[in-house]
Parts: sequence; structure tokens; C-alpha cells
Amino acid sequence: MDGAGGPGKGPAQEALQSLSQRLQVQEKEMELVKAALAEALRLLRLQAPLTSLQDSSMIAPTRASSPAAPPGLPPSCSPSLVSRGTQTETELEMEPSPGTPGLSNGPPAPQGGSEEPSGTQSEGGGSSSSGTGSPGGTGSPGILRLVQPPQCTDTARRNSSSSPSERPRQKLSRKAASSANLLLRSGSTESRGGKDPLSSPGGPGSRRSNYNLEGISVKMFLRGRPITMYIPSGIRSLEELPSGPPPETLSLDWVYGYRGRDSRCNLFVLRSGEVVYFIACVVVLYRPGGGPGGPGGGGQRHYRGHTDCVRCLAVHPDGVRVASGQTAGVDKDGKPLQPVVHVWDSETLLKLQEIGLGAFERGVGALAFSVVDQGAFLCVVDDSNEHMLSVWDCSRGTKLAEIKKYKKPKFIPCFVFLPDGDILTGDSEGNILTWGRSLSDSKTPGRGGAKETYGIVAQAHAHEGSIFALCLRRDGTVLSGGGRDRRLVQWGPGLVALQEAEIPEHFGAVRAIAEGLGSELLVGTTKNALLRGDLAQGFSPVIQGHTDELWGLCTHPFQNRFLTCGHDRQLCLWDGEGHALAWSIDLKETGLCADFHPSGAVVAVGLNTGRWLVLDTETREIVSDVTDGNEQLSVVRYSPDGLYLAIGSHDNMIYIYSVSSDGAKSSRFGRCVGHSSFITHLDWSKDGNFIMSNSGDYEILYWDVAGGCKLLRNRYESRDREWATYTCVLGFHVYGVWPDGSDGTDINSLCRSHNERVVAVADDFCKVHLFQYPCARAKAPSLVYCGHGSHVTSVRFTHDDSHLISLGGKDASIFQWRVLGAGGSGLAPATPSRTPSLSPASSLDV
Repeated sequence: MDGAGGPGKGPAQEALQSLSQRLQVQEKEMELVKAALAEALRLLRLQAPLTSLQDSSMIAPTRASSPAAPPGLPPSCSPSLVSRGTQTETELEMEPSPGTPGLSNGPPAPQGGSEEPSGTQSEGGGSSSSGTGSPGGTGSPGILRLVQPPQCTDTARRNSSSSPSERPRQKLSRKAASSANLLLRSGSTESRGGKDPLSSPGGPGSRRSNYNLEGISVKMFLRGRPITMYIPSGIRSLEELPSGPPPETLSLDWVYGYRGRDSRCNLFVLRSGEVVYFIACVVVLYRPGGGPGGPGGGGQRHYRGHTDCVRCLAVHPDGVRVASGQTAGVDKDGKPLQPVVHVWDSETLLKLQEIGLGAFERGVGALAFSVVDQGAFLCVVDDSNEHMLSVWDCSRGTKLAEIKKYKKPKFIPCFVFLPDGDILTGDSEGNILTWGRSLSDSKTPGRGGAKETYGIVAQAHAHEGSIFALCLRRDGTVLSGGGRDRRLVQWGPGLVALQEAEIPEHFGAVRAIAEGLGSELLVGTTKNALLRGDLAQGFSPVIQGHTDELWGLCTHPFQNRFLTCGHDRQLCLWDGEGHALAWSIDLKETGLCADFHPSGAVVAVGLNTGRWLVLDTETREIVSDVTDGNEQLSVVRYSPDGLYLAIGSHDNMIYIYSVSSDGAKSSRFGRCVGHSSFITHLDWSKDGNFIMSNSGDYEILYWDVAGGCKLLRNRYESRDREWATYTCVLGFHVYGVWPDGSDGTDINSLCRSHNERVVAVADDFCKVHLFQYPCARAKAPSLVYCGHGSHVTSVRFTHDDSHLISLGGKDASIFQWRVLGAGGSGLAPATPSRTPSLSPASSLDV
């Protein structure tokens, strides 16, 4: 670790000084470990004599020579040596001595000078060798009893053995006693049903919790690694924390984005005038003009009956019923989810029936209702290798016929039926062909006589590249949309071009066309934008979105705005009240994280190359461009007072910068060095002096930034520290959000509300969870919200906790959820409350 380097010190001298300090620390650590081992060996030899002389007068000197226990803890404890891989841990297992009254939860805190040895397991499961500490004080004496160390096998425990010859007793120094005391972890093995969690942590993928009876710490395991978290002094018992789902709920308010990049049959207009399209697992019914939801009222409504991504739509001839097909997927247990077609009512948003469950492969690629018989039949094409085409009876939900296409047909992306019975097709070479009926030919007999055939009667080269969409207008003209040339062309009889318009390049090519009210047209594009306008006046966007995987998200400190970035290299600022894109810029590189300065004047953005930028939110100009290392940046965070900027990197370091009052200028203040894996999350304390950080190997470390970016060796002293934000996924206040069997990557993001009442969680199974805060109980229940079609990468509350923003990964969707109070309406009260948490083991799907 290095703080603010003094003048005249070169990099080589600083590195040499750092190595020298680290060597001194390691020498001290070795002394502590040797002392603890010596005491353990001494106790091995004294175990048998102590048992036989327990009632004799020799017990008093034994107690007098035992190391002191931390204040507030029972006087009796026993060390346990546990070897795991190349790392050895010494633990004190507390055991009541004869005559000791019952233990209470919430003892007085240990003396502030106590220290944890650097070589022992860190709070997050890894070991750290940086930083310094001081020996701690002593407390009341106690009896030490050895807990048997484990065997290397999974089924047997290694038995301890005592030396046949008795050696003289030796007293440990104050330093060794302090070291032994600070190796304290969980309660006795008897309190855990005789099972030592360290010696039997469970296999990879397990997550179990063990509680210290003395109220000092709680422990959980991720992939077999122990993570110790210290209980705040204000919590006397974990049982006093309330349980159950939070009183607040979420309601889907708005969905940003449109899936035009890789899907067709994705844009229609209903009889009500609402535009229907889809993204992720949600079918959106949108009325241009904004306003409250519901038929005739504007805004958005959502059909959320699907369990995986929607791929196609079809509207019934009655203009009310809608069919939507989803792709195949898997649930969180790896079980396959079969593709299916939902037929639902667009007025009530109720599902009427499911068609074809188990009959399709991979997914549903295209849908169409029959027209002549008022939509009695539904045609479905799946995504199998044969592209199976099947016809279904809509009233009964039964399959009537199917056919396999073994030969690859000519690429014809779109077609439309004309009123006179002719057919127009658009192909991949930009040609529009008119197919007309020919007279019956006796050489091509059909059922009941000669069969009619279709032949090409007219042809026009309409576009450069493929034609993606054809639309028959109410006046009988036809619109065509090109891919490469981005042109919209209106065609009259005989394929005579009447009028055309070009879509701006930044919106992409034309993917779908729908006719709105009057002369209004709606156009979906390949860059996931939905445009509204006409050929004469041009088009403007009404819905926009990202086109690739999303990761970066931050909310404005005092406005209902938020910023997103991702693999499409776009940085977008969104207006949460107007439900619109305020601005976007091209970063030229992948953006992975972002954070607003408390003033809101600038925003910091971390990229995948080690660069980070600071941009003016009004002018969009880059005011700072800095590179720290060559690894990707996973988190950037301003301190609550705006004086510091912390940047977490995949090179295992946290870079600290001093920031000017307006946030435009910054200078290197120091580095936090000590994590043994890449940084994943970090938070600032409310006073802006300390940082809590998580890493890829499940470490939880604390840093004194104002004191020179020092690692705080005694993590116990940080148990009562208050944090301005809580986005770290590991910590006492949020450990209950982890599901059983987690592998440590199941939770991607976490955010505590500003009123400190609830915690929102983004998981790897397309779900958003809402927990009470603090979430300090294992298997705590949660409210679960579906809709995303990919792993949810980030969640953040807006500045007033009125909304929650969630990002989908591969589906490139942005969901804006309204936070409702306990009564189901209105905003949750802003009074801070301390309540426990809930877990997917007992979740309520919403």
C-alpha cells in the first residue's frame, strides 16, 4: 500500500520501502503464529493432567497462566488448529467453564487495540499480507481446552496425542496471548451439533451459516471458503431481528429498449391504438404520448406471462388477442424450459391458453393467424434444424398438420398479400417480386382438379442489400424497408416508387414497419430503436435502447435520471420521469461501471482497458482521461463528500484520487493494496474516510483512506461503522441474501435503499429480489420479480427511493420499477428502519 508519496521519492525507492515494511510485518506474523503453536502444543501435553486434577488445587495456577480472553467473553476457551491447503488457521472455540452462567448475545466490545494476525484467514475468505497492527490488551483469565484438529479425509477427524514426557509449563508473552485471542471465530462445536464448520466446510457450491453464541461473529461458506462477519454491537441477538418479506413491493413502471437487432415479427398496432412489441421476457403495449398506463390512457402496459425471451408476435384479426412465442431456456437448477406459444387478451393482459408446450425445438421463430376464417388457426414455425411448420386449432389448442423443410429455401425475409390476391416478396438481394395467379394447369393436378400456381408478373430492384420489411397501407400502397441503405420506400400499383425517406444512420437499418393512426408510421430498427413519423416530415425516436450486454449503472444524486453503459460502447443518460433518452455518446471502448459526483456536474466511467473518464453531464465533454493499469475496471465510486474517487480494478488494487470541488480535476492520492483477487464492489463510509471492499475470492477488507490508504487489520473495530451506500454483496448486513448452494457468483449486484429499509438484489437467474434491511438471517424470504431474459447485472435505487432501476445482461433491457409502500400504493416512508432479510430459499414470486 502506498499513500500520498512525499516529494523526492522515486518509484524504485517507494517499492523498496514497501517491500521492507512488508518483510517486517511478515516476521512479526511468524512470531505470532509460532507463539500460538507453542501454546497449543503445551495444552496438548497438559490435557490429560488437567482432566485428572480438575477438582484439585492445581487448577488455579493453570488458570493463572492461561492467556487472557477478550473483555466481555466467557473466560474459558480452547484453540483449534485447522489446516486447509497451504494455509493454517488457529481458532479459539469458546466453552463455558463449570459454574459459569448462561451466555448472553451482545457482549461488551473487545479493547480497541486488539489485532488479527495477517497470516490468518481474512474476513472474506482470503489471506492478506499488507498493513500493520498493534498487539491488544488482556482480560479475565480462563481455561483453554483443545478441540481435535481434522483429518485430511472427509469422514474421520484426526485424534490428538499427548507426549509421554511432561515438559515444564511456559507462559506466552502478551503478544502471543493477544494473537491467540484474536483468532476467535465461531462458537463451540457443541453449539453446532458437534460439527466443526472449519473442518467440514462442505463441498464446492455450498453456503452454510454458523453463529457465535457469544454474539461476536457469524460465518458463512462460499465454495467451501469461510467468510467471517462481525455482528454490530447494537444487535444483542440475531433472533431479535424481524423476519418476513419487506412491506415494500415493486411494480414494473417502464421498460426501455426494443428487440429489433435479431428478431422479426416484432411490431404491431392493436385495435386500441396501442403499439405492441417485445424485449426480454416482456411484451410491451405502448401508447405514444406518455401518461398513466391502461387502455386509452397512454404510457406502457406489460404482459409478463413468459418465462424466457420472447422471439415473435402475431395479432389476431379481431385486433385484441395476441400470440407470442418464447425461446427455450433453463431454470436456475439447470432444468430445461420448453418453448411455447401464449395466446392472451391485450385488454385484460390475461393468458387465454398455451399452445404447443413440448412440441417445438429451441424456440418459436414465427407466428401467423389465419385471416379468411377469422383467425381460427395459428401457424407456427420453430427454430429447429428442419424449421418445422405446424398448424394449430386456436379454439382447442390441438395440432392439425405439420411439415418439415429439409431443403434450404431462397432467403425471403418478408412478404405481404395484396387485396387482389397477388403476393409481394422481398428478398436478400433487394428485389421486390410480384407473384400473380396463373390459370389452372392440367399438368399440375391438385386435389379436386387442376391446381392454381403463382408466377412472377413484375419485379423491381428496390434496395441495396436485403429487404427486411413490407407493409400494406390502408390506401393500398406498399412500404418497403431496406437493411443496408436504411431507406423507406412507398410503392404504388405496378411497383412504381411514389415517395421515400432515409432513416438516420445512428438508428440502424429498418427491421419492421407498422401503420399507426392517420398517416403516422412506426418503424423498428436494428439498433433497438422505435421511431414515429411519416415520409414527408421524417422520423423521431419514441423508444430507444442498448444493443449489447449491459453492466454499468448509476443514478443521479438529486434528479430522477440514471446513466448506463455496456458492451455496445454507448454511454446513455436516461430521464426517468419523461421515460426518454436524454443523450448518448460513443465511448469507443466497453464501459463497465459509472458513478455520479455528489454535485451531479460530472460522471466517472470505468472502461475495460484500465482507462477511466470524467465527463461533464451538461456539455458531454471529457474533462479527464486517466489510465490505471491495463486490466478492466469493475467499480468507480465517489466519496459522499466528493473529495475522493475510488477505482476498483481487476489488477487487485483500489486507486484513490483526490477530487476538486466541482469534480473536474483529480490527482492520485494513493493505492489500497492487499486484496488477493480482483475488486468486485466497494462502498464509502458516511464520513468519507473509510472504504469497505469485496473481491473475487470473497474477501471483505476495510481501508483507512484518510489515514493513507491503510488496510485496517482489526476488522472487528469496523463492525459499527456506518456506510453511505451498501453495494458490497458480502457483509453482515446482507449475507442473508445468498441462496443455499451458491457458488459465489449467483449475485451480481446489490443495493440498499437510501432510507435503509430494503435491499434490492440482481441475481444470475434473471430475477430481481427485494429483501428487508439489514438482511442478517440465513434463508431470509424475499419478493421475487421476473421479466429479464438474461442475468441481471446491476440494480440501483433513484435518489428518493421512488424507483428501482435494473439492467439485463445479454437481453440489453432496462427496467424501471416503481417502489410501493406497505399498502401497495404510494412511496415507502423515508424513515430509516432496521429489519432483517430474506433469501430465495423462501421466496415469493411476483
